[in-house]
Amino acid sequence: LQRDLARIIMGHESEYEGGANPRGRDETLGNVYDIGAPLTAALHYHHEMTYKDHSVTKLGFLCRKAVNRGEEGWSFVSDSVQAHDALMETDLGHKLADLGLCFVRRMTDRHGKVDASVGGPVVYNHWQQSWMTDDPQVAESKAHEQGLEVHWTFHPELGRLMETRYYASAFEYVAELDRNLLITSIADDGEWFDSWPGIEDTPQEDRPLEMFFGDDTPFTLEEKQLWTDTYDSFGIPLRWQNGDVAVLCNMRYAHGRPGVHLQPGEERELGVMLGPFVPRMMTLEGKW
Repeated sequence: LQRDLARIIMGHESEYEGGANPRGRDETLGNVYDIGAPLTAALHYHHEMTYKDHSVTKLGFLCRKAVNRGEEGWSFVSDSVQAHDALMETDLGHKLADLGLCFVRRMTDRHGKVDASVGGPVVYNHWQQSWMTDDPQVAESKAHEQGLEVHWTFHPELGRLMETRYYASAFEYVAELDRNLLITSIADDGEWFDSWPGIEDTPQEDRPLEMFFGDDTPFTLEEKQLWTDTYDSFGIPLRWQNGDVAVLCNMRYAHGRPGVHLQPGEERELGVMLGPFVPRMMTLEGKW
């Protein structure tokens, strides 16, 4: 019933192909995926799939089991219109508009040195899982189709890595609003893992995600903090109850949550549905 309700609003459902996060699928519910992150990890505000040539129009969240004790267990959405307007009053906003972004992803090989079942470095996402294939040429071809540069590298602990780079605007023209809108955040940088068990102590340059300005220069910590604070200023809580369904515009709202630390007897289970894919338009002149 939850999935049916979400589909009325979302329409077509999409497969999570080429995604950055490792997400399992509930085979009994079709294209409903798990969140793909440990409950204890805090998830920065983010828009889904803004690191490649196509994104999704809508997201559906299905709450099966909720934690009912205040902010811990809630999700949050942030009003990207207000966040955009606030950030564009700063030097960082104009720097993002001028330079754009470079998104870097590093994906392990599940047939390589790393085996999550025997300990060692924590695996975030294998390229086979992300691209739904065991053939590296097919994976590379799919990545190129989505505008990604591909480099095969080797890490002494992680083995062979598929590293992708994608250069794009930090903003997107949203036709429904007839304006360019901020749709990126530090969730696509190494800070995504600051509270992720097993990865939080990994050096920034070895983390699975990294982000630079479009001229390949790094962000300062002050710039990252400003970006984070801007989204935080316009957050709206989703106070989950069992059976709730939330459908969001993926461009109009960013989403995230604090880390959740379950107490004895508690469970929290949220599923995610992806709406129709849409090609990224980047920005239009005169629509700021």
